[in-house]
Amino acid sequence: MAMIRLEASPAVVTVAAEAGGRVGSLTVGGVELLVVGGPAEHPMAWGSFPMAPWAGRLRNARFEFDGAVYDLPPSLPPHAGHGTVYTQPWVRTDDGADPGAADLVCELGPSWPLGGRAEQRISVTPSALICQLAVIAGDQAMPAELGWHPWFRTSGPIDLRTRQMYERVGELPTGRLVPPAPPPWDDCFVTTEPVRFPVGPLDVAVSSDTDHVVVFDGSSNGIAVEPQTGPPDAFHLAPRRLAPGDRLEATMTISWR
Repeated sequence: MAMIRLEASPAVVTVAAEAGGRVGSLTVGGVELLVVGGPAEHPMAWGSFPMAPWAGRLRNARFEFDGAVYDLPPSLPPHAGHGTVYTQPWVRTDDGADPGAADLVCELGPSWPLGGRAEQRISVTPSALICQLAVIAGDQAMPAELGWHPWFRTSGPIDLRTRQMYERVGELPTGRLVPPAPPPWDDCFVTTEPVRFPVGPLDVAVSSDTDHVVVFDGSSNGIAVEPQTGPPDAFHLAPRRLAPGDRLEATMTISWR
């Protein structure tokens, strides 16, 4: 699998365009921040992958839009998980002249019934990785959310500053906001503050211009800190509509010191 290499010393990034347009590796001074993998690994289990045109779980792999009901593959049975683009091949669209940045695009895929595409710009500086993601409606209106799912090689502790989280029943939020519970978490929080944690000798922060973040710390593999434009199951809880040609976009920054 060919990788795109981006560099801004001491940071080196590899992007696996064919494996869902994900950041497959992020090293800073030789320290790997991400859980690394490859094509043989489950596509939800490694790197930092984009989520679109929805983020998190979608209840029962089904949604209704403009009077029609649509079924999706139950990638997290019985639900549909993390959108479609993390398993789609992405195509690089820039000329590669900038050693620290790459632009990519992909279609939302055959399992998504309403057309559209996603675009990314991934760039690195000596102190941060910046991921810009957009979902663009095609010639049909569509619901949309987006986010990122980075897996970090750490067990914490996690510094999460928030006053609200979504009440969760089973695997999905109810839509009701409640005071935050103590860890362990597989939960969606409302916050605009960075989420901080150590990775080896580095202090790492995940920030975004979104106001939702899912934190999952129930795996021995690492922790996931997932900025999102809305909660999991947003198509049912708080549907957002894109008219034909409209775009939804956001930025995630992973910084270190």
